[in-house]
Amino acid sequence: MNQRIAYISLLVKDYDEAISFYTNKLQFEIIEDSILSDQKRWVVLSPSDQSGCAILLAKAVNEEQYARIGNQTGGRVFLFLTTDNFRRDYQNLVGQGVAIVRQPTEETYGTVAVFADLYGNLWDLIEPGK
Repeated sequence: MNQRIAYISLLVKDYDEAISFYTNKLQFEIIEDSILSDQKRWVVLSPSDQSGCAILLAKAVNEEQYARIGNQTGGRVFLFLTTDNFRRDYQNLVGQGVAIVRQPTEETYGTVAVFADLYGNLWDLIEPGK
């Protein structure tokens, strides 16, 4: 059996503001942006290495969904972005004005910092240990 998680759905307020944040500040790439209806698009973003899981932007459409934007996991780190160069990518986050929630630390599994996206979702930036 060959299975993998292809997409993680991320609730957003607006497709275009989310695309702008992820492409400009995190340097993600747009994999697909297709119009499905007047109010719904299929928007897939990914870091430059497209071999892993991608993010599917899902525009909130009701009060329950809007209430969960930025807090899909009850305040825990939601997404984990690995890198081969922590210093480069961390400096990019700082230079782009991305909110750093926890400063870099050296852990047994590697170097890690926590940042928040434009809606407040928490992400780990991790360079795995050697």
